[in-house]
Amino acid sequence: MSSTNPLKFNRRQFLLNSTIAAGGVIVTNIVPKSPVFAQAPAIITSDKTRPTIPYGVATGDISEDSIIVWSRSDRPSRMLVEYSTNESFRNGSRVFGPPALEDNDFTARINLRNLPPDQQIFYRVTFQDLDYRNVYSAPVSGTFRTPPKYKRDIFFVWGGDTAGQGWGINPDFGGMKIYETMRQTQPDFFIHSGDNIYADGPMQSEVPLGDGTIWKNIVTEEKSKVAETLKEFRGNYQYNLLDENVKRFNAEVPMLAQWDDHEVTNNWYPGEILSDNRYTVKDVNTLAERGRQAFLEYMPIDYKTRFDADRSKIYRSFNYGLSLDIFMLDERTYRGINTPNRQPVQSKETDMLGQSQLQWLKVQLLKSKSTWKVIASDMPLGLIIRDGATDFEAWANGDGPALGRELEIADLLRFIKNRNIKNVVWLTADVHYAAVHYYDPNKAQFQDFKPFWEFVAGPLNSGTFGPNQLENTFGPQLIFQSNPPGMASNRPPSAGLQFFGGVKIDANTQVMTVTLRNLVGETIYSVDLPPER
Repeated sequence: MSSTNPLKFNRRQFLLNSTIAAGGVIVTNIVPKSPVFAQAPAIITSDKTRPTIPYGVATGDISEDSIIVWSRSDRPSRMLVEYSTNESFRNGSRVFGPPALEDNDFTARINLRNLPPDQQIFYRVTFQDLDYRNVYSAPVSGTFRTPPKYKRDIFFVWGGDTAGQGWGINPDFGGMKIYETMRQTQPDFFIHSGDNIYADGPMQSEVPLGDGTIWKNIVTEEKSKVAETLKEFRGNYQYNLLDENVKRFNAEVPMLAQWDDHEVTNNWYPGEILSDNRYTVKDVNTLAERGRQAFLEYMPIDYKTRFDADRSKIYRSFNYGLSLDIFMLDERTYRGINTPNRQPVQSKETDMLGQSQLQWLKVQLLKSKSTWKVIASDMPLGLIIRDGATDFEAWANGDGPALGRELEIADLLRFIKNRNIKNVVWLTADVHYAAVHYYDPNKAQFQDFKPFWEFVAGPLNSGTFGPNQLENTFGPQLIFQSNPPGMASNRPPSAGLQFFGGVKIDANTQVMTVTLRNLVGETIYSVDLPPER
């Protein structure tokens, strides 16, 4: 990370000052594109009679010259964003956004466009009461740095699996501390690799630990049972936003979000009918529709309305200057059913990405002019992840030739080799430990591909598990894993076995340095990857 930007150095002081001055924002009805703030103060009333912002602010889908700014009001109101390249907001801009209404659970977002490259941007969000136009909420502030037009050092973090296996917000532990650890690294952005929530994981107020102590969770009504209604799915996202570490992180670090299974229910696939007695709604398609709506509403992505969800694809790509393109996959929406995964030919049953998404990914990789191409996959490629006694949840189905869902990966890897697409790296989570895999065609059953790296991170305040078994289809070689074989399952966050990953790209050499870090930010693994020229 470059240390030459003075604005980045003082962004925390900006957030502190903005919080202290929260009651004094100046807002008026002006033309959205006006670069000058008018000086007529809004009417400030008691908090009971004006909108409030209970869950902070967030940004996401940062790319080139645009970003999504997200927030939620507590009532019908209109979102307003002020932003500037200086913390005094001198010569800044103001944009009035859409109304936050009950249909979208009072969430709202604005796509800020035509932002200057490589600048620290300061922003603050307020909500205007729809009935009393001169009544506004107190502001909530944030900041982010726009992507560079030319090469500069880039640093970002990734991980997945938040608030799972019954380990939630424990004030005695300090809340979800790993989010504060990630924030302190001052990343340019964050990839959440899925399992943003655990809709199928109710919380208990107290969980006895093996050492005789008690883990104490904050518990809400919606987190006391499996999520079935739209209100309950929404409540799972609201639960995470009760944590001050998460809110501080969201205010400073843009998120690129994808989803996995626990945004709906464990190991789900379209068309599944549940046999889980905890559920009165057994139709997974119904649960997935509600879970998808809540995900789109509460993640800072370019979501239109619940009537226009098809335009809000979860798979999408982002450019971050000359050094980096990021490709976010969706391995839930288009998959076939979970099976023993041994089919000899591709079909709808063997889909994970589906043909439309697979073709999109090929085209995007081929078009990329950036040095590095990062594929964000919510599930690892070579780790065996089972669904029951005979079926498989992910790509891998055990040693041997490419079969079943592996045929899709074989097709993609062959394409990358044949088109000589260089510097492709895979980032993932899901398995609740950290690992590094090097895929070597010389040690693989399917060999028609270029060697590549896969890095696994997580969990982010969830249970920790022992390592999964690797298969040999694509020749993954175990370079590092954080947890020893046979480790006890579902270790709490207080055991310290929480992990995130960091990626730095050097502006001059274009060397990619990938690190895996623990709960307190210590580097437990690091490797330098020189770019293929």
